[in-house]
Amino acid sequence: MRRLRSLPLRSRLALLVAAAVAFAVAAVSVTCWLLVRDRLYNQMDEQLRSEQVSSGLLQVMLDNCRLAEPRQLPLAPSSPIVTILYSDGSTCANPGFKDVRVQDADLAVADGEADTALHSGRTTDGTAVRVYTRPVVDRDTRQVQPGVAVSVAKPLGDVDKPLSSLAWVLLIVSGIGVVGAGAAGLAVARAGLRPVDELTAAVEHVARTEDLAVRIPVEAGDEDEIARLSRSFNSMTTSLASSRDLQQQLIADAGHELRTPLTSLRTNIELLTRSEETGRPLPEADRRALLASVKAQMTELAALIGDLQELSRSEGQRGERLQVVSLTDTVESALRRARLRGPELTITADLGDWYVRAEPAALERAVVNILDNAVKFSPEGGAIEVTLTDGTLRIRDHGPGIPAEELPYVFDRFWRSPSARSLPGSGLGLSIVARTVQQAGGEVRLTPAEGGGTLVTVRLPGAATPPPAETP
Repeated sequence: MRRLRSLPLRSRLALLVAAAVAFAVAAVSVTCWLLVRDRLYNQMDEQLRSEQVSSGLLQVMLDNCRLAEPRQLPLAPSSPIVTILYSDGSTCANPGFKDVRVQDADLAVADGEADTALHSGRTTDGTAVRVYTRPVVDRDTRQVQPGVAVSVAKPLGDVDKPLSSLAWVLLIVSGIGVVGAGAAGLAVARAGLRPVDELTAAVEHVARTEDLAVRIPVEAGDEDEIARLSRSFNSMTTSLASSRDLQQQLIADAGHELRTPLTSLRTNIELLTRSEETGRPLPEADRRALLASVKAQMTELAALIGDLQELSRSEGQRGERLQVVSLTDTVESALRRARLRGPELTITADLGDWYVRAEPAALERAVVNILDNAVKFSPEGGAIEVTLTDGTLRIRDHGPGIPAEELPYVFDRFWRSPSARSLPGSGLGLSIVARTVQQAGGEVRLTPAEGGGTLVTVRLPGAATPPPAETP
């Protein structure tokens, strides 16, 4: 079995087909041989039953058997073997013919215990014969003579020779059939596994070259397992290529975003270092401004790195941390942070109870990101309205708003409006919002608000009351 598993799949299929055909052919051949054998035996038995031994010949044989030296009767060599047997087990046959070995069934006929006997036997020289034994009937009285019976036998070679010939013919035909079935199975396996070979070659090519543009051709109407496997492979390579493109784009965008704060940070540090090296201190106001700039750049870098880490986490890592969260408490916590960042703004809130299944830290970060944008773009002394009703969170600011042509791009990574590129930020905040809301099974939209500003609408599935605690 282990050696069979080491063979190629097409070879195993060919062997299985050949084995199945061999079993079927063997079963048919054996059945055919047994049916023919039974038919030939039945024909011989009918011939033996219908074989007539004339009363005259039978009487002559009986008289001949009583002689001290029986004489040979003029019988043809091809005639059936006729044997007279007695209840004591003795026999008498025509001289020149071999006696048939007596069996108990024959003695039972001679003793009158059985009407007839039909069986296979052997002569004294070992020749296989078919024997039919019946009582001897007196030709004058028509009465069965007690203690004596007559057996008529024919050699089984008349049956065995045709059966042997038939067996050889069936064996040869079966062998040809098995070989042909193996060849046909191999051809069918090659044709059937050709798509698998193409798939294997494509996988090996991808593993060798990392070329994810490879596709397996699939006919539009094909719906078999191979076609499904090919479509799955094509979908997988498409997803991998898209993932790799997104990864490369993320790396490129992150490098671009990191370059600006790092350049500014390096410039400020070089100015401070040069001042120390030359012994010419900077004016205190300039020094404080440089240190504040360095601190701001470090803060921006830390925020950018945190956003990148958040986006790089897999869905499985997020799914493990999902739990029932009070959206109301989360929004209130985010509002406290927003009021600290925009003390000059008027932030009002009308929050109803709502519970969702999400990751607590990610959900609060998403709400904070939305409020940060509202604070950032609100004019001095402006207002921000926050409402939560039946799982719908609305955050509306009174800033300049977002142009309609820019709305399709607001959730893209690193995308920033041209008017906002001078403001602090990485362009990842709304991407994190969209991903967090999507993971919680909700949706988020940005639309222009009536009278100016931007309205952010977040819908999350949940309930107004918390679910009952699970019993451990």
